[in-house]
Amino acid sequence: MPYTADPVLPAGTLSGAPQPELRTGDGLLLRPWRAGDAPAVHAAFQDPVMHQWHIRAADSEEEVAGWIEEWRTCWQEESSAQWAVVDAHTDDLLGRVALRGVQLAEGVAEVAYWTTRAARGRGVAPRATTALTRWAFDEIGFHRLELMHATANEASCRVAGKAGFALEGTRRSAALHQDGWHDMHLHARVQGD
Repeated sequence: MPYTADPVLPAGTLSGAPQPELRTGDGLLLRPWRAGDAPAVHAAFQDPVMHQWHIRAADSEEEVAGWIEEWRTCWQEESSAQWAVVDAHTDDLLGRVALRGVQLAEGVAEVAYWTTRAARGRGVAPRATTALTRWAFDEIGFHRLELMHATANEASCRVAGKAGFALEGTRRSAALHQDGWHDMHLHARVQGD
C-alpha cells in the first residue's frame, strides 16, 4: 500500500556520511563516542543523581564499552545519534546529548542528555542541546524534536526551556524509575520555532 506523503527525510540521511563533530561556539564540542571514553562514562554513572533520573546503571567499564559500541553502531542503523559532550580544549567528558527514536520518514526524534557532576550548573546541557537542535533542523532537516523528562526533575525542565523546547503537556505515569512510575513532561520544538 503506497503512502500518501513522501518521507520527510530519506533513508541514508544520517548513515550516508560520517557522524559529524558539532561545536557550540562557546567552548563545547559534541563529538562521536570513542572506546576510550568508557572510564569517564562509568565514573559519571556512579553519581547518585544519575541513578535518580536514569534507568541504567553501569556496573563496569566493560559494560560501558558495550554501550559505546552500541551508540556508535546506531548512527549506521539510523535509529539514534549519540554524541559525547566534551570541553573543546581539554577533551574532558562533560556529558552526552542524543537523538533517540529517530523516525526519518516522519522527520521526528527525541532529544536526550545528561551531564557529569562536575559539569552541572555550567550551562552544558542547554548549550549542547541547542547545538544539536540547530544541526538537526538546519543541516539535516528534521521537522519535530521532542524532549521528555520526569516532572520532578526541575533541572531538566530548565534545560528544555533554555534550549527553546515548549512544554506541550504531561504524560501520566509514563516512565519507570528506580523509585516507581513518574509522570513525564513532554516538550517539543518544530522546524521554524
